[in-house]
Amino acid sequence: MPQKAHLLLTALLCAALGPLASVAQAGVVVVGHPGMRKLDVATVERIYSGKVVELDGQPVVPVNLPPQSPLRQRFLKDFMQRDEQNYLAYWTVRRYVGKGAPPKEVGSATEVVMHVLHNPGAIGYMEESDVPPGVNVVARGAKPAGGAP
Repeated sequence: MPQKAHLLLTALLCAALGPLASVAQAGVVVVGHPGMRKLDVATVERIYSGKVVELDGQPVVPVNLPPQSPLRQRFLKDFMQRDEQNYLAYWTVRRYVGKGAPPKEVGSATEVVMHVLHNPGAIGYMEESDVPPGVNVVARGAKPAGGAP
């Protein structure tokens, strides 16, 4: 293949696949009620484990996406360092010993945003690329493998 044709083909492939690469690099973020302070990953993990139930005197009201959600799986990996089975087992034991119940589940990122905007102390998670303007991002998960620093 002549060098010009090879360069042209490479440029076309980069242009076509560029948007896919940015989607693959999109991360999971935690969004919070307006005015909620920024959180570190450890605090998010403690909230979703039921170990932290208030921040700055305000009850924290986390929500989860359904167990079959790929985004939930990524959240559990990035923020909780757990898989679904381990997370459900953790909450089964916690509930049995009277230490609380898992976060309420909502069906979509839209419901996460509505919950966060309308409930003081609320937090949820979503794709960074889906966060609407003006929504308070309070934490970012681990960088995707192979992603830019």
